[in-house]
Amino acid sequence: MSTARIHTPAQDRRRKGRLAATLAVGLLALAACTPAGVVVGAAASAGVAASEERGIRGAANDTLIRVAINEAWVKEDFDTFNRLNLQIYEGRVLVSGRVPDQVLADKAVQAAWKTEDVREVINEIEISDGGGIKDFANDTLINARLDAGLLFDGDVNSINYSTRAVGGTVFLLGVAQDRAELDRVFQIARDIPNVKRVISHVIMIDDPRRIASPSGQPQDSKPAESR
Repeated sequence: MSTARIHTPAQDRRRKGRLAATLAVGLLALAACTPAGVVVGAAASAGVAASEERGIRGAANDTLIRVAINEAWVKEDFDTFNRLNLQIYEGRVLVSGRVPDQVLADKAVQAAWKTEDVREVINEIEISDGGGIKDFANDTLINARLDAGLLFDGDVNSINYSTRAVGGTVFLLGVAQDRAELDRVFQIARDIPNVKRVISHVIMIDDPRRIASPSGQPQDSKPAESR
């Protein structure tokens, strides 16, 4: 006699999230080979957004924030635009990358804060001339391995996380279902070759910052968690 397996709500969300993300990967691959690619790609993106904690509206709002910040950076200095990375989740903006001086870093952060609906700006910009081709290749490989590791891990709802490697440092942003899930994300990232450290700005699903109204002013932030 077989027994039914009981899933917790968090496990159900993870299963649905992985299914949506995996389906989107397949649809986007198909889209590249068909005349209806644009329509399929949009449908895939919408399907993933609907399964995220931030929902379709939240995902769309974050996209508008990204576009506005990128436009501001390009107007200020195209080279700065190429040097910086944006991670955005529910109006929380994480800026990373390398710029040659503090003035450029300050301008980039100020432009982010001036963008409508931004709740928080996290400055992880390094003042440096930047890495070489080897660093770029390492970071690209880390990003690919991390994306795959999170997507196919049964204990992680990967669509709720934004990740980026810069100089071997992995930055995490998003929403975790619980502490166990976030610990698992740390473990996956730390196990990837050439990862020097992992810095997390992920918040829990019940964190009050998720429902705070955007004020256009810096909010009190908890220190980043680094491992």
